[in-house]
Amino acid sequence: MGKMRLIGTARKLEGMNTIEGISRAMGINQKKAIELMHRMRKKGFVKTKGGGKQKRFYYISPERLSTGTSLYEIINKYAPSGAKVQPIHEYIVHGRRVTEEEALIFAIESESIRAIIASLSLFKHITQWTLLSKLADKPLKRKICALYGVAKTILKVRKMPERFKKSAVPCKKDKYTYIARKIGSKDFKQIEKAWKVYIPLNKADLEEYKI
Repeated sequence: MGKMRLIGTARKLEGMNTIEGISRAMGINQKKAIELMHRMRKKGFVKTKGGGKQKRFYYISPERLSTGTSLYEIINKYAPSGAKVQPIHEYIVHGRRVTEEEALIFAIESESIRAIIASLSLFKHITQWTLLSKLADKPLKRKICALYGVAKTILKVRKMPERFKKSAVPCKKDKYTYIARKIGSKDFKQIEKAWKVYIPLNKADLEEYKI
């Protein structure tokens, strides 16, 4: 669908809508309505509100609502279809390209297990390890290395530079830290021990990656 058709569709649907209302207005089923909203949101004509247990609403305008990039868009770009995140709130970066390294850090710091699962695919596309090193302090580097270890069990990932790895190695005085919700893993104990990081994932959580 070209830009002019998207603008025309936005004019037709302008205002607050639900998927049911969009489906009726466009004469399409709800699955196609969701796909349409996804395309229009990527082009900046739609903002969403709600989701999860709350009903999702779509605010539609023929004027661009955002010319920035959602951090969740970068995370979902690489995640398996079953692991993609449906955020309640979007986090938009304006005026520049969002890097995969920034998206990875955002996912980890969100402490959202769904976002963390989805972000594992980012390790296939991380190339700017120097940037990642600048953006992360040592505790965060340990979490990155721990999740990298998990990603290696399910994906072919880019090699982590030894320099980054050495900068993250915990010393005796470093205490164990959690990634999310004070949850540890039954299946990734060795990785936890290596980085002194409790991983809030087990193999059953990663079924979308077809272990």
